[in-house]
Amino acid sequence: MSSLLPSTDPPITAAAAGHVATSATPVLRRVRARSSDPRAGTYPYEATDVVSGWHVHDMHQLEYAFRGIVQVETDTARYLLPPQQAVWIPAGVAHNTTLRRVRTVSVFLDPDMVTDTQHRARVLSVPPVLREMILYAARWPIDGPTTDPAAPAFFDAVAALLTQSMTDETPYHLPVTTDPIVTAAMHYTDNHLDTANLTAVCAAVAVSERTLRRRFTATTGLTWRDYLTHSRMQRAMALLTETDRTILDIALAIGFDNPGSFARAFATHTGRNPSLYRKHTRRPISS
Repeated sequence: MSSLLPSTDPPITAAAAGHVATSATPVLRRVRARSSDPRAGTYPYEATDVVSGWHVHDMHQLEYAFRGIVQVETDTARYLLPPQQAVWIPAGVAHNTTLRRVRTVSVFLDPDMVTDTQHRARVLSVPPVLREMILYAARWPIDGPTTDPAAPAFFDAVAALLTQSMTDETPYHLPVTTDPIVTAAMHYTDNHLDTANLTAVCAAVAVSERTLRRRFTATTGLTWRDYLTHSRMQRAMALLTETDRTILDIALAIGFDNPGSFARAFATHTGRNPSLYRKHTRRPISS
């Protein structure tokens, strides 16, 4: 399996297409497939704590998390990929991936196999049939032999099903902005989820409430209150997946006074109450 350690040895091929570490954020590493590589293939991966660094692929990537938490950052949003979901990253979209105690399988597809007119990353709900196909496709690694005649037809079927699922986007992302005031407000909010309120945030970033409301909505499309809710839910999803903390403890840690109000907000955001969500994301993985 390809190493995730930083490397400066060109060329980087699709054999390392899963997560190629780079140096500082402004430096992009472009991952290109060799002319002899297949039009599609997979990259199974297990990791404890890895940050890929900013990089870009010449192939579409669908990364499915069987276990753990995957975070993907692009220049427009930060995505949280909980278990049993997939993140779609179109070819050419620069991104930085953080993996925490994960088991994932990435499916790489030639750009002409799936048309993506929006050209942006997104988290997708994965129907059971597509989940099983991703798991089955792991037998055809992107850096392996391409002699199996069944592989091309199978990946064509994956691409067709994926195209149908492209509209099943989930709200598991937070916006990114170049506005320094809004960015500072986001950082303060994320770091004070248990106590954050608009007055405290404005004091921290030294602007009036009216100014922050206006700039926040103008640059992100969300109100600050909506951002706070989304950030709290993402933190809760991570805590439910990665820790054994009680529902009450998690509720208090992200700013809810009681587990009942937390459970209602969480169910509205994810479609499941916290206990069912935890059970779902920790269910055994078939192989």
